[in-house]
Amino acid sequence: MSSTRKPVVAVTLGDPAGIGPEICVATMQSEEIYNECKPFLIGSVPIIERAMNINKCDFKVNKISKPSEGKFEFGTIDVLETGPYDCNSIEWGKVQKLAGQMSYDYVMKSIELGMNKEIDVVSTAPIHKEAIKLVGCKHPGHTEIYQHETNSDYGLTMFHTRNLRVFFVSRHMSVKDACDYANKERVLACVEQINKEFTALNIKNPRIAVAALNPHGSDNGLFGHEEKDHLIPAVQAAKEKGINAIGPVPADSVFHLGKLGNYDAILSLYHDQGHIACKTLDFERSITITFGLPFMRSSVDHGTAFDIAGTGKAGSISMIESTLRAAQYWKMKNQ
Repeated sequence: MSSTRKPVVAVTLGDPAGIGPEICVATMQSEEIYNECKPFLIGSVPIIERAMNINKCDFKVNKISKPSEGKFEFGTIDVLETGPYDCNSIEWGKVQKLAGQMSYDYVMKSIELGMNKEIDVVSTAPIHKEAIKLVGCKHPGHTEIYQHETNSDYGLTMFHTRNLRVFFVSRHMSVKDACDYANKERVLACVEQINKEFTALNIKNPRIAVAALNPHGSDNGLFGHEEKDHLIPAVQAAKEKGINAIGPVPADSVFHLGKLGNYDAILSLYHDQGHIACKTLDFERSITITFGLPFMRSSVDHGTAFDIAGTGKAGSISMIESTLRAAQYWKMKNQ
């Protein structure tokens, strides 16, 4: 398939009491965004206008009822609202039930638009887990919401930091539990999913490195048995399926080798193993892409930063990067 058109990108505002509104407005102030895609905000105009005042942004606000009404012009912020709210009651930097409801509504609207094929990409600002729980959301975060609500078989999270692409067997669980979770079946399933998604991105025969769990890859059993019992068999099974799997590669070198370009993707076995490497390389440009959904979804990899919300101190590099990268991955898939 060949496509030269710009993808339509919905940018969700996140928790209105956090830094989401500020960084979303700053993203819409980046001319580079408009060069790559057709962006609009899903949010609430009063909250956006409050953020515009903080950012000293004098752009015009264009209210739309559907994406096709967007002007997508630099100097204009297209906004699709999800409903009337008492926006004046939203206080910066506080967990509030209404803020949780608003941020959840923004996400659900993006899912509705994505499922209806009215948008190509969603770029999400941070939500607050406590706030969404106050309105009955049982999912711990964005990825789980998107996977469940789109009835997707999986929501495969990838960290993109410069030229590093890092996936995770597990994310939000204790290290002790994560070690047991990374068994042969789950590692193999992740490698298969990565291979499927990267092939769809037109990356031929992607090189997928599996990180080791123990120091030095256990040195043939001296420092643990997980490599022998689970990781080596998973890599071998992947190879037998025709997948270019490599490893397990000791975790103290696999990310450096990935940075040098030796791999197209790295499978990290647990949350911090991959996060530390990516965020050390470039904290602000560490963003996530979620594969396996009916549409492309990306996000910043930081929280609501309630301590600086409303102060104008929030950096927008990650939000801009999230939006740009998602648009670029969409183009890779649709070239």
